Amino acid sequence: MYKYFEILDTKIIYTLRKYGDWIGRIALFLIFFWFGFLKVIAVSPAGPLVTELLQNTFLSFLEPNSFQAWFGIFEMVIALLVLIPKLERVTFVVMGFHFITTVMPLAILPGTTWAAFLVPTLTGQYIIKNAALLALGLLLMARIKPMAVTHHFLAEEDL
Repeated sequence: MYKYFEILDTKIIYTLRKYGDWIGRIALFLIFFWFGFLKVIAVSPAGPLVTELLQNTFLSFLEPNSFQAWFGIFEMVIALLVLIPKLERVTFVVMGFHFITTVMPLAILPGTTWAAFLVPTLTGQYIIKNAALLALGLLLMARIKPMAVTHHFLAEEDL
């Protein structure tokens, strides 16, 4: 019986190793594209948060609906980039920028994002979950080969 579990465990692990990257990419694609699309068609539940953030920052001159639509397009572009294996470096730099912009309300709008010290509101939880998306992106990035292996633009004596 124990041998059966070892075999099953091994098969599951090897299957996840084989398909895990694409499962992660598809998950990121779905989340970024879906949430971005909701912003583009102006039905995102994040709309009021975006408006409040714009009003409380140096971006108050921007029209909230236009900004939200453009930010939605930005998220949809990230979604598409995630699906292109050769663009990981670009994709994850863009995702890092996205992460920084999306966590700003935690500091700028504490009344909206925090119920008490270390107790996020539902809005705060919505924002904090972006850390999990970034972590998944970092895991995918960690799986790519270093440039020194894939690009030979450095002379061997430079290494």
